[in-house]
Amino acid sequence: MNNQETMFCFQCQETAGNRGCTRVGVCGKTSDVAAMQDLLINTTKGLSAITTQLRKEGKEIDQDVNHLITLNLFTTITNANFDKKVIEMRIEKTLEKEKELLEQAEDKSTLPEASFWQGGKEDYMERAGKVGVLATENEDIRSLRELITYGLKGLAAYSKHANALLNDNEEVDAFMQRALADTLDDSKSVDDLVALALETGKYGVDGMALLDTANTTAYGNPEITEVEIGVRNRPGILISGHDLRDLEMLLEQSKDSGVDIYTHSEMLPGHYYPAFKKYDHFAGNYGNAWWKQKDEFESFNGPIVMTTNCIVPPKDSYKDRLWTTGAAGYPGCRHIPGEIGEEKDFSAVIEQAKQCKPPVEIEQGSIVGGFAHNQVFALADQIVEAVQSGAIRKFVVMAGCDGRMKSRDYYKEFAEKLPKDVVILTAGCAKYKYNKLDLGDINGIPRVLDAGQCNDSYSLALIALKLKEIFGLEDINDLPLAFNIAWYEQKAVIVLLSLLYLGVKNIHLGPTLPAFLSPNVLKVLINNFNIGGITKVDDDLKTMIG
Repeated sequence: MNNQETMFCFQCQETAGNRGCTRVGVCGKTSDVAAMQDLLINTTKGLSAITTQLRKEGKEIDQDVNHLITLNLFTTITNANFDKKVIEMRIEKTLEKEKELLEQAEDKSTLPEASFWQGGKEDYMERAGKVGVLATENEDIRSLRELITYGLKGLAAYSKHANALLNDNEEVDAFMQRALADTLDDSKSVDDLVALALETGKYGVDGMALLDTANTTAYGNPEITEVEIGVRNRPGILISGHDLRDLEMLLEQSKDSGVDIYTHSEMLPGHYYPAFKKYDHFAGNYGNAWWKQKDEFESFNGPIVMTTNCIVPPKDSYKDRLWTTGAAGYPGCRHIPGEIGEEKDFSAVIEQAKQCKPPVEIEQGSIVGGFAHNQVFALADQIVEAVQSGAIRKFVVMAGCDGRMKSRDYYKEFAEKLPKDVVILTAGCAKYKYNKLDLGDINGIPRVLDAGQCNDSYSLALIALKLKEIFGLEDINDLPLAFNIAWYEQKAVIVLLSLLYLGVKNIHLGPTLPAFLSPNVLKVLINNFNIGGITKVDDDLKTMIG
């Protein structure tokens, strides 16, 4: 970004022309917000270089610094925070911490320029114009730096949710900060950065394991659950995003209030956890994937709580009912504060709900989910028997994200046309393209096995590794398993890097390949992992299923 009037962002799948957003984001992000996000990332990298140096000198880094860096990254994920003032506040906090820690470093000689910059708010826009994506002139170095940065943003999202449940991993935090610092190091070659990208995948697996342990320790292992998609006749609160701790606090504070709680989009898997089944007012799931929220939030009638991404700039008709918390934010919408370990106060949301009409019913029936690794392991004998008998010919992983593009109807058609002896393994909001279709079952095993949120992609990796063990295979790629993954934002990037670290090959990624992959970097991924895009459904079925 070379001046204050333009932006350059290509971190999500819907980026303009599959090249980059240059005036306003397809997501609705304005150029000044994009500039502040660029500056926040740069200052966070500068701080990370300092913490990395301090660790080399044998000094410990306080947990609050780790949490600051994690939240900074999460705040810049696509559709998470559109509030310029909030992002500026985070820049100020980061610069203050940078100044404080810089004084503790004995050797400052190898620190990057970003570790020393200490401008005032009046300097922010000018500085942002110098440190954006295009500041790296070499296309391949830029591509790899952004691939790593976006993977770290996804890893930060997993870490943040684990941190909210008082689970931390110092090794993951130290790696995130070292990797951020390395993206500022001009001595790193293409080969160095390729290796760092794969190392990011290693820590992606560790980060997902951390979150899985945090969630299952707090709320139990997900179990097969039938979730209502109709409505009751009482006022409701709709909770979206990914943060289960926020869901827990809202459920506890709203019991006996006469208000029902509904999930939306990525919060659907909250219904699968045993700990939440005790709440009689936990009514069901309302609506579909995030991109339909403008219509669904309007018809819901009650307040909506966004705990994380994915926010679509709201209509005025419901903007006064949209609340944010955590890393999420939108100008003009009320924000519920609360730091890690603190009890958030949802009373104002609950009181607003009492004054609202019940939700308008938009569909009826139920959907089934809860097939995380523990539940699938319990079905292992049944699954193995079905594979050995030929009843199940193949599994296809269709995890990832949904989105607005018409091209994403591909995934619905793909699911509909799959042979009846193929089972879908899914996680994330991509499932909304097919989780309400009547695809039937195989010997009692549903043909759509939903492991949960995009955060729960770890379950799919564990299931694959367990099947490899059961069938006595040397290579995970010898499994009767195909990967047809829909991506949208940065959490999908860390899932991809994690799969590559685990040695998974032949992954198909769509509806388009990432704009931030340069031709040369893409060639490396194709040559080493045979990554490919998608084409026509019938052709891809032949390629992936046979």
